[in-house]
Order: sequence, then structure tokens, then C-alpha cells
Amino acid sequence: MARAMKVAIVDDEADMRQSISQWLALSGFDTETYASAEEALKGIGAEFPGVVVSDIKMPGMDGMSFLKRLMSMDSGLPVILITGHGDVPMAVEAMRVGAYDFLEKPFNPDRMTELAKRATQLRRLTLDNRALRRELSDGTVLMKKLIGSSPVMERLREDILDLGQADSHVLIDGETGTGKTLVAHALHAVGARAGRKFVTISCAAWGEDQLSAKLFGPSEEGTLPLVEEARGGTLCLEDIEALSHPLQSRLLTLINEQGTPPETRIIAICNEHAPDTTLENVLRSDLYYRLGAMTIVLPPLRTRGEDILTLFTRMSEQFAEEYGCEAPQVTAQEAAQLLQAPWPGNVRQLVNIAERAVLQNRRGSGSIASLLMADNEASGPALTTEGKPLKDYVEAFERMLIDNTMRRHKGSIVGVMEELCLPRRTLNEKMAKYGLSRGDYV
Repeated sequence: MARAMKVAIVDDEADMRQSISQWLALSGFDTETYASAEEALKGIGAEFPGVVVSDIKMPGMDGMSFLKRLMSMDSGLPVILITGHGDVPMAVEAMRVGAYDFLEKPFNPDRMTELAKRATQLRRLTLDNRALRRELSDGTVLMKKLIGSSPVMERLREDILDLGQADSHVLIDGETGTGKTLVAHALHAVGARAGRKFVTISCAAWGEDQLSAKLFGPSEEGTLPLVEEARGGTLCLEDIEALSHPLQSRLLTLINEQGTPPETRIIAICNEHAPDTTLENVLRSDLYYRLGAMTIVLPPLRTRGEDILTLFTRMSEQFAEEYGCEAPQVTAQEAAQLLQAPWPGNVRQLVNIAERAVLQNRRGSGSIASLLMADNEASGPALTTEGKPLKDYVEAFERMLIDNTMRRHKGSIVGVMEELCLPRRTLNEKMAKYGLSRGDYV
């Protein structure tokens, strides 16, 4: 479920504090009140999950001084100021300093609600973006996002750690939806350049002239060409297959001029090429060999075995929490269908189906099988998957069932034994067999 956004109300007049708080609470906000700016500063930090509504004229620290303190602490915190008629020039100056907006007394309560809604939406976006930036700069967090215990995923994580420490350019290939952009961020985050710039651009999103200007200049006034912005860090070129031959030539010149080790590392991502061609056919050969000295090819989801069930479970749990409902329980038949599905859209497709399964479950209708069937029909001719022995399907389902039950019981062995009707020794043996540890659930 989305986190509640707070509104901190700061006013030395108790009646005004109370009336604003009551009105905003009725409008669905989580409010907290403070009688002075000094008191408010004790409860409002740089990552305050909401917005601030403050009077301008207060004894002690006034609203303008309070605003400046808040802006120095967190310039992305929306502050709405309440002004008297004679304070409007001061409020305009406050907007210049960084206030989100101001209301003049007497104000319309509906206008207050509207401003608070817009300000909390902005705050949520700001905090989400900060969290994303922290994740994209944290190699440990990123590696945990590469979920799966299949041999191909174990090998992928090892490759990322090895190649992340190197300085050579890297080429990332694989089917659509396999997570190539996440791997590019992880390569940067686990290497020596982790604290430096990671600059990314899609070569397919711009015309040739625009892309040339953005990459090499001349750029718009006040902005650096991306090759300059990324200097010393990593330049990530998505959709490298869309790069024209003239721009491939310029990129090759840039690479050759850098020498060894390169000042700027280039990670090139291929997102699509015809099934009967390779990147070696798409790129000029000298550029291909410079970029492809180190290559990572991401595995298709259909080759990852029980990772499919692990991913589906994790994604459906996340969506269930977001939507405030129960995650769907996967039956043995549905588990087999998930494992047998061709997954042409790979992990991206699985995430979409997991979200739709949660929404269906909230309504009390539909099935995972119907979602898979509809997706496969919409995708056109499906890729084929190799058949697996019955034993593999049974073990994958058994592992998922124990994993889900351990999560629900937060690692309580007794709870799992009772729900699954398993003796302790049998449960211990199966957990050891499937690499499950009680400590992961406590």
C-alpha cells in the first residue's frame, strides 16, 4: 500500500492549527501540528514524508526564517505559507527562496486541500526518485534485485562482479525484458567508478542529428555533451543497434582517443536485432570488437526454471502490499503453467502478469491461466519451451510452497510444519535440498 503522506501544520494560534488539521484530516491527510517553528524543526527532517503548512507571522522564528532553515535542510520539501493581507510581498519573496505556494487569509479550505494534494504528489515523486537514485548507486541493492538461484543467474551475478571491477567497455545483449538496463547499472555500481557519473541515453529515441548533438555537441546552451558529462564515469548507450554508421565512426574515434584504460567506460546495450542476425552484423566490425571484448548475454526467462516461480511470488507479494490486498495463491496446475509458458516478454511480461493477477484476486475473479493464455494470444506465434520431467515441476512447486509458507509464518518452523503437515526432519531435509534458510524469513 502506498505510504501515507504527512502534512505538518505550524502556527502559533491553536484555533488555526486545529481547524487546518481537522479539515485536512477529513480530506484524507495524516496531520501533525506544531505551535512554533522551533518545535517543528525537531520533528521535520531532510526525508520528511510529506509537506509543511506554516504561518508567516509567528513569535520567535518567523515563517520566512523557518522556510530558509527547511530549504537549507531539504530544498525538495514543499512548504505552503499562510499570509495575512499585508504579507503578500513577503510571500512572493518566499516563493523566490523556495516556497511551494502561499495562501492569503481568509483562505478557501478547498484551495488548501488542492494545494496539499499537489504538493504531496510532488513530494512522493521527489522521495521516490531519491530512493531510486540510491538504489542505482548501491551495488548490493542492485545485485539483490537480480533474483534467482538457477545456474544461469548465479553465473550472471559472478560475471557482473568480475566485469564490474574491470575497466574495459562492455556489450550487453539478450532478449527484450530480461533486465539489461538493471545489469548495466549494477556493472557501474559494483566497480571502481561507482561514485562517479552514470549517464545513459537511448540511441533509438532521437533522430541522427539530435543524437549527434546530445552525444558529441554542440549541445543546448548550459548543457554538456553526454561524452563530456560522463567523463571519468560510465556512458551507457541503450539500443546501440540503432546507432547510424556515421555516429558509430565518431564513437569509435572517441574510444580510440581514450587509450587504455579508458577515461570513460562505455556500456552498450542491444535491445533488438533480427533473429537471423548478430550484433557483429549490425555494428561495424572495428566498433563491435572494441565494445564486445567483454560481453554479457542475459538468459531468457524460459531457461531459468524455478526462478520463474520465485519471481512471480516476490512480484505478486510486492503488488499485493501496494494495493492493500492478499497475493494470489498459486496452485500446482498454475505453477506448471508458469513454468511451461514461453515468456516472449521475459521478466517484464512476468511482472505485468503478477500485477494483473493481484488485481484479479482483489476482485475475486479470474485465474493466472487465463492471463497467460491472453498474453500468449496477444504475443502472436509463441517461442517454444523444452519439456521437463515431471520431477522438475513437482520440485519447483514444492520449493515455492515451502518458501511462501515460510514467508507467511516469518520463519516459524512450527507454523510451517502445522500448515504443511510435515514432520520437522522432513521439512529440514527439504529446506536443505532447496537452499532455503530460516534466517532469511525471520
